[in-house]
Amino acid sequence: MTELRHARLLIGGEWVDGAERFPVYDKYTGALIGHGESASQAQVEAAVAAARRAFTGHQLAPYDRFLILTRAAALIEERRELLARTITAEAGFPSVDAQNEVSRAAQTFILSAEEGKRLAGEVVPIEAAPGHAHRMAFTIRAPRGVVCGITSFNSPLNMVAHKVAPALGAGNTVVVKPPQTTPFSAALLCQILLDAGLPPSHLHLVHGPGSQIGGWLVDHPGIDFYTFTGSTPVGQRIRASVGLRPVALELGSIAATIVCEDADLQRAATRVVQSGFRRAGQACTSTQRLFVQQGVLDDFLPRLLEAARALKVGDPHDPATVIGPMISEAEARRAERWVEEAVAEGARVLLGGTREGALMQPTILTDVTPKMRVLREEIFAPVFSVIPYGGFDEAVAQVNATPFGLAAGLFTRDVMRALNAARQLHVGVVHINEPSTSRVDLMPFAGVKDSGIGTEGPRYAMREMTEERLITASLS
Repeated sequence: MTELRHARLLIGGEWVDGAERFPVYDKYTGALIGHGESASQAQVEAAVAAARRAFTGHQLAPYDRFLILTRAAALIEERRELLARTITAEAGFPSVDAQNEVSRAAQTFILSAEEGKRLAGEVVPIEAAPGHAHRMAFTIRAPRGVVCGITSFNSPLNMVAHKVAPALGAGNTVVVKPPQTTPFSAALLCQILLDAGLPPSHLHLVHGPGSQIGGWLVDHPGIDFYTFTGSTPVGQRIRASVGLRPVALELGSIAATIVCEDADLQRAATRVVQSGFRRAGQACTSTQRLFVQQGVLDDFLPRLLEAARALKVGDPHDPATVIGPMISEAEARRAERWVEEAVAEGARVLLGGTREGALMQPTILTDVTPKMRVLREEIFAPVFSVIPYGGFDEAVAQVNATPFGLAAGLFTRDVMRALNAARQLHVGVVHINEPSTSRVDLMPFAGVKDSGIGTEGPRYAMREMTEERLITASLS
């Protein structure tokens, strides 16, 4: 029997119904798994107003924030099985990925709790300036106020944690808006924070269509900082709409990994397959372009195909499954159509290329050209293309030849080549002897070009979510 869920709105410390109710379905079976409540504009305004009142009237001391976030991390672990089942149902993640998501969310809270205790400014040697020997100066980090977090479906628990935990740890209050496709993980996390002792009005949860609810949030003058993960076009609209208010935008990519002739080919094949296909390729850092030195292509391809065929595809509720469905059948149809377009333009399918419902088979293409959509746009599906290259500089140039720059991977045993490539690759993150997808929650995570602005990772996000304030004192 399906475990029905209900994602209500959290406003002013109360769980309330919205203006409308929307259904949420299991991404593999299509069965109804519950409903979410869509907020009205008045409810969005009430959430922001309550967050503002909480920030101005009841700021938490750093140690209190530490205790709350630490308790929340413990409760995440205690409720692990419920959270993992919810992630599998609403996002289609196989059990192993859902469990990993829970573990990472707990770590995100622990990191935010720890960093909140040592969030500090610096001493400014103002007395060294001529005529200012009688003065001293230092900076402090002050919370910005009301933080709005807007998240994506492809990390329904940990992405919410990365918006909420650093914001609270830095002393802000929060309004969070998850996607309609995955509302339950966010609701469970908000309840965990209440149970951990967070004063109710410090966190608010609103659901509903992104184009509507997101628009109301972005237009609201009562929000001081926006942290958003999603597509580049939406991120560009947010930045254009919020004026001088600061933002952190983690946006799209066409992530690349390079395999050099001296690489450990077996390790590269295994790791690249995981990068391209886990979570059904629905990560902004999923390898979409795989550059392989042509001298090792014949040796590498059989290893790559063998590694891909070893991954079990199907029901995410089966513990043996590694690759589950995409977020919707419509998205799987789109990915299938892009593959068909590429084939019509001369590409060859080495593996996969078909789908059943929302389940897109892991797909590897070759004989692709830059004009094809599978290389020109972010596919966000379990599909990547193998691109042979001759000289290494040629591969670096092709990696850089897109408007995006989030992450890249490089497999080589040549230390000099690796370190020089780290300077040459115009991306925010370079992974040496790992594929483009290799994120650890404590690290700084940021893109360049059209892949975003601002930095995630609790320590770095907390600096984004605070203002640096200079204090001077005259001692004469």
